[in-house]
Amino acid sequence: MNERIPPGIDMRTPSVARMYDYFLGGKDNFTVDRESADTLLERIPEISALSLGNRAFLSRAVDHVARHGVVQYLDLGAGLPTVENTHNVAQRADPRARVVYVDNDPVVLVHGRALLTDRAGTAFVLSDLRDIDGILDSDEVRALIELDVPVCLMLVSMLHCLPDEDRPFDLVRRTMDRLAPGSYLIYSHLVSDDPGTAAWLTEQMSGFGTPWGRVRSPREAEAAFDGLVPVSAWPDGRDEGPRVVDCASWRHPDLAPVARPEDDKIKLWELSGVAYKP
Repeated sequence: MNERIPPGIDMRTPSVARMYDYFLGGKDNFTVDRESADTLLERIPEISALSLGNRAFLSRAVDHVARHGVVQYLDLGAGLPTVENTHNVAQRADPRARVVYVDNDPVVLVHGRALLTDRAGTAFVLSDLRDIDGILDSDEVRALIELDVPVCLMLVSMLHCLPDEDRPFDLVRRTMDRLAPGSYLIYSHLVSDDPGTAAWLTEQMSGFGTPWGRVRSPREAEAAFDGLVPVSAWPDGRDEGPRVVDCASWRHPDLAPVARPEDDKIKLWELSGVAYKP
């Protein structure tokens, strides 16, 4: 990766995006990212499977929203490009789909723009993810997204990177307030019902020097859906709960949706769901 490192990149501090790439089996990461990720895997080995499950959730969720007629996507905290990116899924369902990716990692910017070269209907914005007004008013967003028709806001595995003082759930509300009725939210968040596991992972990430919030409880993370209507988590769309579930089970063709992994030994998972603005 060295020949592609843009100037000014801190190679001594791990990046959430590059660690996630490593968990997914990617190659766009540095030694510091791999060493930090391995530290987490020693204590919580299911993180790799959790990351893969979260990526598969993104694909299923985008396909669902696209098939309900939404052609505009704002992907906040997009991370490094990998297989089945948002635009791949959305444009397969509807070639008219338009996607703006947003991240605050310069390495992600370099790879994202390289991926999107000559790709119609896509753009990449390097921005502080908390500056939602700046993002929505940026030239890239204005060129591709009309805010007076439905937009899909994507916050996939992102809000746990924001500390409480940044009021991450207010970010969701402020963004949805600017979007038209009929807009969707695709969302997942690292959660735990074991305070020790949550505290350990949060302490490790903070100790790495990586910008981080915290692992929250399922009840805390569900606040993202306040004022929205979660859709069915069942693959056949039945009107039955639960609707906010472990990401691996959301509309999985072979699994019933569950609020948490059925294995009690698993203490960390991604709470997820898809909801729309009435």
